Amino acid sequence: MSGTQLTVTLSGGGADDARVVVRALEGTFGAPDELPADENATVHTATFDGEPEAGRAGGGGEGSGRLSAPVTVTVQGSPEAVRRASDTLTRAFTARDDGAASGDQEQERELLLEP
Repeated sequence: MSGTQLTVTLSGGGADDARVVVRALEGTFGAPDELPADENATVHTATFDGEPEAGRAGGGGEGSGRLSAPVTVTVQGSPEAVRRASDTLTRAFTARDDGAASGDQEQERELLLEP
């Protein structure tokens, strides 16, 4: 896993809420592999492999949209990518840190984002 790759798993809320969260991360990580689209899914996943788009570096989070329901977000990647994702999400939403787990080269953190 590269230093910028991040996997995001979202549960709670709907596809619109998942898209709001993913869009909040785009300024920090660039465009995801794809936006959550399945309205019937109970869990959504997005993977970020790149850098922020030109003109959006360091942004992300601000003005990203509102959630209609609480969303549990698990971010997994390098410790730096997980830290950047957590920082971005806590700036963009009301968030509660539900803990982290660390491996040799990867880290995982769970956040509860509230509307």
